[in-house]
Amino acid sequence: MAMHKEGAGVSSSKVLEQLRGKHVLVTGTTGFLGKVVLEKLMRAVPGIGGIHLLIRGNKRHPDARSRFLDEIATSSVFDRLREESPEAFEAFLEERLHCVTGEVTQPGFGLEPKAVQELAGSIDAVINSAASVNFREELDKALSINTVCLENIAELARQNPSLAVVQVSTCYVNGMNSGQITESVIKPAGEEIPRSPAGYYEIEELVRLLHDSIADVRSRYTGKELERKLVDLGIREANRYGWSDTYTFTKWLGEQLLMKALEGRALTIVRPSIIESALEEPAPGWIEGVKVADAIILAYAREKVTVFPGKRSGIIDVIPVDLVANAIILAVAEALGEPPRTRVYQCCSGSSNPVSLGEFIDHLMAEAKTNYATYERLFYRQPVKPFVAVNRALFDALVGGARIPLALARRTMRMLGQDRELKVLRNLDTTRSLATIFGFYTAPDYIFRNDDLLALASRVGEVDKVLFPVDARQIDWAVYLRKIHLAGLNRYALRAKKTNRPRSSQVREQAA
Repeated sequence: MAMHKEGAGVSSSKVLEQLRGKHVLVTGTTGFLGKVVLEKLMRAVPGIGGIHLLIRGNKRHPDARSRFLDEIATSSVFDRLREESPEAFEAFLEERLHCVTGEVTQPGFGLEPKAVQELAGSIDAVINSAASVNFREELDKALSINTVCLENIAELARQNPSLAVVQVSTCYVNGMNSGQITESVIKPAGEEIPRSPAGYYEIEELVRLLHDSIADVRSRYTGKELERKLVDLGIREANRYGWSDTYTFTKWLGEQLLMKALEGRALTIVRPSIIESALEEPAPGWIEGVKVADAIILAYAREKVTVFPGKRSGIIDVIPVDLVANAIILAVAEALGEPPRTRVYQCCSGSSNPVSLGEFIDHLMAEAKTNYATYERLFYRQPVKPFVAVNRALFDALVGGARIPLALARRTMRMLGQDRELKVLRNLDTTRSLATIFGFYTAPDYIFRNDDLLALASRVGEVDKVLFPVDARQIDWAVYLRKIHLAGLNRYALRAKKTNRPRSSQVREQAA
């Protein structure tokens, strides 16, 4: 089943050696990145002892195993495995894939204490990729899944002191800082938060204050109004301490919580930038849903928005999902084989192989001009309107009237609102909100560095550089954006346009 057979040729792989016989718990496999990590472990690490998945039951599937088989095992992410060796794929699911029914936000994952103890004792490493990536999530929900529940991950490590923990964070925990951003603890750009001598920030008091504010809002509002107020509270508090949105603020808080809870233990924080479709594995262009940078692509393809907040010269830091999955696997192998400590790696392209927002848009427009008909789900016709990135002040002036931004926002919502990662757009009041959310990602004044990740890739050696590539310098942006990514969006993320249907259905379909 494995693409890389174990034997003489692979014996010099430090990663495969380190992971042989090991058991790894993965959270977040119902998500995009989690699926790619799972697929790569199954396909490329033949000697792995077992993979354990923490999956929440739902109405249709109260237990993790049935939900896995119905919702995850059926994903196109496994097409390659199924085609190359269907028997081995089935055998792996039967013998080495263990599903645990649990909720990452509940103490002990909602398991009995004895079951938590058994789980901790049966695994060597945990990869936590569960998160809420909604930029405008209600503060209580974002705090719960991105910050507070990491205490449950820490508790596993307390029950098994040799457990290696890999936490998937985001480069954008950098918040409103500027300049060269290294793989280190990020200092808040806003109100001061006390820092410990060990380097992390003491967040307990801040989290208590946030919970008090949440309780205050809950006591005064209900229903949709309560939801709105909790979203506003999240943005306001994020801004106060130096972040542009609730997601990045609560992910930073989560990093601090784990650094304190696991001080002196094996903790690796992996920070990807904007994760997009696969460069090569499991298939070029493989993607699930519509991601951050795709807002630009869809806005242009559907001719809904002709100006976009952004700086043409600014670096839009995009990284293919397979490079991120590989970085996570390298981090696990290192943590299992080296003395325990806190490590931070950034998986990004901006410092080693930058693509500017202007180049990103130009590649898109060039491909649309010559080949729009190839992407029938993406382009309904050849776009005729130009697509212009403008600075924030000009953008605000262009959409300055009251009615224009509302109309634009409504169209944008219709276009993007069905996708989970971008459901934030359903709540837009004006197009300025679009600028608030995406302007931060498309008009940066910082560059993410990943020297430490590249050094790790060098240390593990040439074989692992081939098996688990993480270096963004291998990306040819013209080929990736024009051929691989657009084809992937068209094939995997978008539904075919339906015709001769009631108007409301067409609106829903276009929103896909």
